[in-house]
Amino acid sequence: MTIPHVPHPAIAQKRVLLRRAPDPRLWTGVAGLIVALLTLIESSVDMFLVGRRPRLDDGDALVDFMTGASTATLSVILVDTFLMAFLVVFLAGFRQLVILCRADVEWIANLAYGAGLVFVALTLVGDAMEAGAALDSIGAVSDPSVVRALTEGHVQMFGSMGCVLTALVAAASGHLIFLSGALPRWTGVLAYAVAVLNAAAVPTMFAGTNEATFFSAGGPGIALFATFPWLIWVASVGVTSLREVAQSRRIALPV
Repeated sequence: MTIPHVPHPAIAQKRVLLRRAPDPRLWTGVAGLIVALLTLIESSVDMFLVGRRPRLDDGDALVDFMTGASTATLSVILVDTFLMAFLVVFLAGFRQLVILCRADVEWIANLAYGAGLVFVALTLVGDAMEAGAALDSIGAVSDPSVVRALTEGHVQMFGSMGCVLTALVAAASGHLIFLSGALPRWTGVLAYAVAVLNAAAVPTMFAGTNEATFFSAGGPGIALFATFPWLIWVASVGVTSLREVAQSRRIALPV
């Protein structure tokens, strides 16, 4: 007669709790990698299919550009909408795994999470404005004044305004990592670097809207110094979280 193996009550209770609640490390990691993948897709479409926007004071060129790039622009916005949804999952998972390690820093975790949600909302509003400029050219002759007004609005949301919020999220997240030990310290150092770079990009709002100017509102400097460092940090946290999940499963006690 075979006697069934009965696990220790504490181990059994822990396994029941783990089955009930999703693992924040797992979901933080998955969401972080999906954000990185969608960013790569979005950037590729924007670079190769949308192209560089002409000067806003050149009405005819602006109309021709938006007419030809409207479908690609809407595709970028669709990808960005899903990206923002997974970014919310990432922010919620990061908040939870920090609190599980050190509950007394919850207010800082709430600060990072709240600022991240405002960043997501701001980005979606900017996406809506850019989508409006693209829709203005579908099935009708585009109005250059409408396209210009919507473009001038959304470049600030993606630029200086977004940089301020990203700097706040990154600085708070870096501080949380050092206080809680939830992730390796190098991810905290990287978060601080992201905060500094985004803060340095805020003055671009005073440099005009010409995309040919490197450090202008909507120029490539924003992507290089602010957007991509932030997304590199998100991807790094995602990979680190998934690695720790894999390590914990390898050393888990057998049933």
